[in-house]
Amino acid sequence: MRLLSRYAFIAAILYPFSFGALGALPDTIEKIKASVVGVGTVFPVNRLKVSDASPAFLGTGFVVGNGRQVVTNYHVVQKPLDDEKHERLVVFAGEGKAARVYMAKIVRTDSVHDLALLEFSGPKLPAMALNVSRQLREGENIAFTGFPIGLVLGLQPVTHQGMVSAITPYVMPAFSSKLLTAEKIKRARQPFNVYQLDATAYPGNSGSPVYDMETGEVLAVINSVFVKESKEAMLTNPSDISYAIPVSYVKELVSGVEAEHSQ
Repeated sequence: MRLLSRYAFIAAILYPFSFGALGALPDTIEKIKASVVGVGTVFPVNRLKVSDASPAFLGTGFVVGNGRQVVTNYHVVQKPLDDEKHERLVVFAGEGKAARVYMAKIVRTDSVHDLALLEFSGPKLPAMALNVSRQLREGENIAFTGFPIGLVLGLQPVTHQGMVSAITPYVMPAFSSKLLTAEKIKRARQPFNVYQLDATAYPGNSGSPVYDMETGEVLAVINSVFVKESKEAMLTNPSDISYAIPVSYVKELVSGVEAEHSQ
């Protein structure tokens, strides 16, 4: 026992941040889980349980601001709804069979940085804090929580860990030629930096918050995965290379809405 204690003491000295973060992660997950929601669509239903709604899952989001605002990726919600069939945008909150469906609307978008801000009708949920004063460094450990396989197993949040492997210039792809504008072409010539993560993410993780493992503060947003073979092989043979948008762009998005409301 003394020998083990001595090794543990030496390891804690050599790797204080890693051991501290790993020890804190279970508590952090418990703290932030209620803030992580699913984003999807449903056709109008009388009861707002996920099991009753025949939902279509689109991606992950997380609660910010006033407790009814949700940040997700623009590409998650950019497809127009089917008005003829009365399709509605929603967020899924809670876990498992207790998960609920809340009608939502798009409040603001930033297609250049692949971000969207939604607002839902329903009880407030705990908002995640945005840490814009800290920029991640290469080699730092992070965690992210989301729904990598959607609603296949019910609404069950899944957490992955990873490391910032690079900070690299990135140009958002044009989701449609109709969305190409002179301004976007101009910005494409001036790519912005994103975090490349040594971490396994899946399509359902789009919009997942990347956060500090000790504090739970949001540092970035998962937005894409490097596909090394085909989209069909992403689940069975993932590349373990993911990309995340820095939280500073999230702050700009949320602040823009707050400024509009204050006028």
